[in-house]
Amino acid sequence: MSNACFAPLLVVSLATGSAWAEENDAAVEGMEEYLAFADYGGATIASEQIPAKDWKNFFIVDARNAEQFDEEHIPGAVNIEWREVLARRSELPRDQPILIYCNTGALSAQAGFALRVAGFDNLRILQGGMRDWQAKGGFEANQRATRPASP
Repeated sequence: MSNACFAPLLVVSLATGSAWAEENDAAVEGMEEYLAFADYGGATIASEQIPAKDWKNFFIVDARNAEQFDEEHIPGAVNIEWREVLARRSELPRDQPILIYCNTGALSAQAGFALRVAGFDNLRILQGGMRDWQAKGGFEANQRATRPASP
């Protein structure tokens, strides 16, 4: 397909985006307010920042699709696909820290942003997602990271 074929799609997408923004000023204003005061890290947390004993304190959300979740997931996680987090926010606790992840952190960052704008200040996004968590040692990432270097 040539680039010329994509031009009308781009125009429709851009027009739809601006129409949405104009019709949803309150949502845009809410995002502006959040961004004005959001912490620099955007609520991210790295695997190695969480000691193995502290994982049980989190309500863990796997934001990937059901097939990926069924194939593998962080033990104890609940599957809520990233596009559904706002629709299913009533299932999320307000009195317990929430940790959300996807494969790399990109989609969970979007879901996390939406939830933080919706008032979930108890939410953290797992930096690097499932792949990084696995590569750094899973629940043992903190222990590996804090272990003294061998001579």
